[in-house]
Amino acid sequence: MSIPNKKVVNGWAMYDWANSVYNLVITTTFFPIFYLGVTRSKFGGDDVEFLGGTLKNSVLYDYVLSAAYLIIAISLPILSSIADTRGNKKNFLRFFCYTGALACSSLFLFPNLPLELSMLSVMLAAIGFWGGLVFYNSYLPEIAAPEYQDRVSARGFSFGYLGSVLMQLIGFALVTLHGALGVSEGMAVQITFLLVGIWWFGFAQVTFKRLPASKPAISDHTGSVFKDGFVELKKVYAQVRVMPVLKRFLRAFFFYSMGVQTVMMVAVIFASVELKMESTNLIICVVLIQLVAIVGAWGMARLSGRFGNFKVLIATVLLWIGVCINAYYITTETQFYILAMAVGLVMGGIQSLSRSTYAKLIPETRDTASFFSYYDVTEKMAIAIGVFSFGYIEHMTNNMRTSVLVLIGFFTIGLIWLFSALQKQRRLANGKPQAPAFENRA
Repeated sequence: MSIPNKKVVNGWAMYDWANSVYNLVITTTFFPIFYLGVTRSKFGGDDVEFLGGTLKNSVLYDYVLSAAYLIIAISLPILSSIADTRGNKKNFLRFFCYTGALACSSLFLFPNLPLELSMLSVMLAAIGFWGGLVFYNSYLPEIAAPEYQDRVSARGFSFGYLGSVLMQLIGFALVTLHGALGVSEGMAVQITFLLVGIWWFGFAQVTFKRLPASKPAISDHTGSVFKDGFVELKKVYAQVRVMPVLKRFLRAFFFYSMGVQTVMMVAVIFASVELKMESTNLIICVVLIQLVAIVGAWGMARLSGRFGNFKVLIATVLLWIGVCINAYYITTETQFYILAMAVGLVMGGIQSLSRSTYAKLIPETRDTASFFSYYDVTEKMAIAIGVFSFGYIEHMTNNMRTSVLVLIGFFTIGLIWLFSALQKQRRLANGKPQAPAFENRA
């Protein structure tokens, strides 16, 4: 469609409103603080017993998330192929939504369960959140023409930040007023986890009602769904190899995603461990980050229309490198607040712009889920490596700040590939004026 259907677009964006509460309330704010407190209380310190071994609690958290992303990366090619060939993309989005929502709600029982079982809920929540995004993202080329995709992608992220901030404020109110409500502070946080699951499940129904029905199944599909998934991924890879701009962009995306997602996941734990910040101050700080991120997502969508996606992405990655350098040296809460505002400006923008850039660069195809599966596999492998590297270096050096230095390296490699993609795009535009449209849309 040449002009986006606002009802459909808003329905699509409502899934960001529904599931982003997991990424903020569970992953970024309440759960890391709650997890550190519960494990310290249960084990008498930062070292915890898990599957017969002993690990530092922050390292265990990194390892569990890394394992979740590895599982997602392996399974997504299979699932997206099923969605493309069997015509049930929306059903898979429902499955991951309900899995994640139920896992979030089950964190209500976290202190009362064995640590191994509790961390399984953490893993399933991550799988539900990230697994659903490949199907959610793959709708973008179907509901918006290329010239609208930056704006529609930014709208999704903006809806997500607004919804998650609202849920964050509800959780903050519960924790602050726990005495008046007749519950402990810990129970107030547990109730927040339960509400996150209900919120995710409930608001997602708007998306399921408004999104168009999945395209009809391909009638001539044959073979095992497990084999077909990797065959489809191989086909996408074969196309990517002969698309020089897209190939370079994905390499850049792989490396800078290692840094972006790791920073977002470990920022609260970093502030809690290294700066000894109070939980209340951390929650306020994260709320401010989300509000700034709304401005960042929309601002970068506008800037990309004026300067081009690659130039804005290059500037954004340079800012991320500056953030990491400053994070290594910060020692006070005030410095952390200033740094957090900078993270907010670039956090939403780089995610939104990366998604829309990829949507512009892929060729015209009905197999959008397979192409976005390739995109999401790239991202999830990057996150698995990034988070694992962060935890492993902390485990080996017993110093979280040392891990930050590795993130600078990831961003730098991503920056180099972005420059390469931009230069290649310019050469194609100058040397081949009739180059396919997908080479020139970013």
